[in-house]
Amino acid sequence: MASDIAIAQQATLKRINEVAATVGIGDEHLEPYGHYKAKVSLSYAESLATRPDGKLILVTAISPTPAGEGKTTTTVGLGDALNKIGKKAIICLREPSLGPVFGMKGGAAGGGYAQVVPMEDINLHFTGDFNAIALANNLLAALLDNHIHHGNALGIDVRRIAWKRVVDMNDRALRDIVVSLGGPGNGFPRQDGFDIVVASEVMAIFCLATSLKDLKERLGNIVVGYTRDQKAVRARDLKAHGAMTVLLKDALAPNLVQTLENNPAFIHGGPFANIAHGCNSVIATKTALKLADYVVTEAGFGADLGAEKFIDIKCRKSGLRPDAVVIVATIRALKYHGGIDLKELNNENLPALEKGMANLERHVKNVREVYGLPCVVSINRFNADTPAELELLRNKMGVLNVPVILATHWADGGAGATDVARAVVEIIDRGQNNFRFVYEDSAPLWEKIRTIATNVYGAADISADSKVRGQIKKLQDDGYGHYPVCVAKTQYSFSTDPSLRGAPSGHMVNIREVRLAAGAEFIVMVCGDIMTMPGLPKVPSSERIDLDENGKVVGLF
Repeated sequence: MASDIAIAQQATLKRINEVAATVGIGDEHLEPYGHYKAKVSLSYAESLATRPDGKLILVTAISPTPAGEGKTTTTVGLGDALNKIGKKAIICLREPSLGPVFGMKGGAAGGGYAQVVPMEDINLHFTGDFNAIALANNLLAALLDNHIHHGNALGIDVRRIAWKRVVDMNDRALRDIVVSLGGPGNGFPRQDGFDIVVASEVMAIFCLATSLKDLKERLGNIVVGYTRDQKAVRARDLKAHGAMTVLLKDALAPNLVQTLENNPAFIHGGPFANIAHGCNSVIATKTALKLADYVVTEAGFGADLGAEKFIDIKCRKSGLRPDAVVIVATIRALKYHGGIDLKELNNENLPALEKGMANLERHVKNVREVYGLPCVVSINRFNADTPAELELLRNKMGVLNVPVILATHWADGGAGATDVARAVVEIIDRGQNNFRFVYEDSAPLWEKIRTIATNVYGAADISADSKVRGQIKKLQDDGYGHYPVCVAKTQYSFSTDPSLRGAPSGHMVNIREVRLAAGAEFIVMVCGDIMTMPGLPKVPSSERIDLDENGKVVGLF
């Protein structure tokens, strides 16, 4: 079978105004970026407010493995399948970050015959949203240092600056740096660092904002540092939020593209789920819900990270409520969770599969019993999957009374996911939805993360050194206790140790660092060894990316 990029480049695309017309968006509401992508105006999105909402389907997955699961591919395939069975459906995805595109993962626009296109544009610069977010973030950093250089009228303590610069690339050398070297004209030297763009609070604000007015208010609330007497200094104190909003005003309009089957797709915003809240923009999701009967969206990584943050942060802040959840898995990935080496995954191994199913079972339990949502398990089928393995999986999940549906959308497009689509429509129609948050707003910050760790991760308890405990107590005392928490931890395990596969229990979750995101209105708890500026692997994906003799991009995925 051809590579993903070859399939995408051979696709017959419709002009974006034709795609928009299928859901009633007129040309006058589009700002085209070429022939095949466009922004939908914010004024048009706001005009849809009185329309009823469609049904919201959340796609999540087991804990990711090197074997691959195909969550984005399933989101795309399910959207195409819903349209194929006669439902009006739109998908909502995050924009890919250049960090993983050139790093370990490669492209992030689906795969096989379940992709969003134009694939090269989406995976690379797209409509410039990430660039705008980086510029807004770094403008604030520049204004902060400039204020200190020109007399520091706000009395900012240079030892207590909390705002980092960002770049949309994995660059470990920038994690911890010293800035302002070279003499008095360059400012006051201090320790600083970079995060990747997707970890920026500006990205989180961008994805949670409901309007330009809300965006500006949230940007103004960003805490950039503290005075010597511990008084918070905000972006509005630096008069930065107006200019930041100007940089972001065009980016805030959602991006419209299409699937390989010419169905509409919103791709907007892109925080990672292991270091941020892992969901596309509220504006895109709400717009899609006004235009379609069914909206399929995804939350990053496993249901312990992306789905939990989708519920406890995005839904809590926006009023959105999912109607059903699809949990994506593969036989290969489950065998990996059962302890099998990557090279052995194509061989039948029932004991390993049974052991690895503990990971899937816990995710199902969390979705149904902790989040209170009905779910379907979608298995991305591989040729190496044996009848015995599939029977074992169905039998084990049958005990939990969870539908297990085989899907072949990677090879067959929407036609390969119609069984999943029908199953999802059926469980939505049953109306057995007891949606709930993992914790209440009123719970103290320490108890919020303990509840996530014990109820979702299967941990025995949480821990932190005295400094971090003191920081959490101060945030509680300063009035931030009602904020939700955003856990930054490895995506590869329920624990903070990426090597612990399956469903580890009884472990400790250590909180290494705590960060206030006052504009996004959540508290980031950094756990284990997770980094908010990733590094490149020994052999980065960029080594395969090139232009061929005809000027076509090759090796992207």
